[in-house]
Amino acid sequence: MSGSTWQPGQLLFVGFSGLTVPPDLGQRIREGRVGGVVLFKRNIADPEQLRALTRKLHELAPADAPLTIAIDQEGGRVQRLRDPWTEWPPMRTLGGGPTQDTSAFASALALELLDAGIDLDFAPVVDVDSNPDNPVIGDRSFARDPATVGRHAAAFITAMQDRGVATCAKHFPGHGDTDLDSHLALPRLELERDRLERTELPPFRAAIEAEVASIMTAHVLFPKLDPKRPATLSPEVMGMLRAELAYDGLVFSDDIEMKAVADHFSVEDRSLGCLRAGVDVILVCSQADLREEVLAKLERAPDQLLEHPLRRLAGFKQRYGKTVRVVPLTEAGPPFASHQALADRLRTSPVAHDQVAHDQVAHDQVDPTERS
Repeated sequence: MSGSTWQPGQLLFVGFSGLTVPPDLGQRIREGRVGGVVLFKRNIADPEQLRALTRKLHELAPADAPLTIAIDQEGGRVQRLRDPWTEWPPMRTLGGGPTQDTSAFASALALELLDAGIDLDFAPVVDVDSNPDNPVIGDRSFARDPATVGRHAAAFITAMQDRGVATCAKHFPGHGDTDLDSHLALPRLELERDRLERTELPPFRAAIEAEVASIMTAHVLFPKLDPKRPATLSPEVMGMLRAELAYDGLVFSDDIEMKAVADHFSVEDRSLGCLRAGVDVILVCSQADLREEVLAKLERAPDQLLEHPLRRLAGFKQRYGKTVRVVPLTEAGPPFASHQALADRLRTSPVAHDQVAHDQVAHDQVDPTERS
């Protein structure tokens, strides 16, 4: 599997509407001009339908450029697979307990994803929840201190990847201290470098040490590092990840449809600008017309801009998602009784109950990353 022979569109991961593959997207996958698909609850009806959908998506892709199917399945507010799948508690319930519970959680979650034919989970959140007024992170974070976040993130990553499902640490270099939702506006954090070293970066270092398969960027402006461009588009911020944290793995942009970048930057900036900064894969989670516009720009991009991202993506796909892996755990499929029992125990444990009660946020019933 050689990234140098792949279509530039492999660096594009996309979403779509509906329960079946749209014909135009199916054609792009068949041509090898899309590298991955991101599923949302709008794509999911029940286990049988989801297995059929992921099987079809995998089968459409060329044998030498397998499709990656991704999902946001964190637990709590952000989980696309709900009843009859396991209803998992938020990561905050895990941060106050032993890392063995986090490992058990991630391992069980991975089995459900494998059962559904999914290769990549956009989890864990490794942002430190340092701002109680943050409208988008809150109980999605393991804790309010970086050491705890790092320990539990490493346990999650190791357990899930040992099952064969790739993970993604998000949102680099840190979304935890913002007071704006980057889906709706461009957050700005006036953080000095020493503050980042103390609080935001340690969990990412722990994730990298745990050999996390991928990292996702934050659409957040850090003026002390780059006064004009948010992290996703900033060579200064991404250079910190690549050079100082020595991470040569796959990096995803957050969705470039989000208002934090869509309201301020052109399609050129949000596509090739990502690659120039050091990002490898661009997410377009809804709009087919934007998908086509980004694809056209990728296919006209100079080879030197595509070389390293395609190499990293090839390494990622070599390890995850080489074959169609729909692995039913029972004839009836989900729900998995032992998993729900685990989720219930984690949710009702005294440590978890006290932690969530202490850190409760008013928006905890809202999924901040779902798109219509």
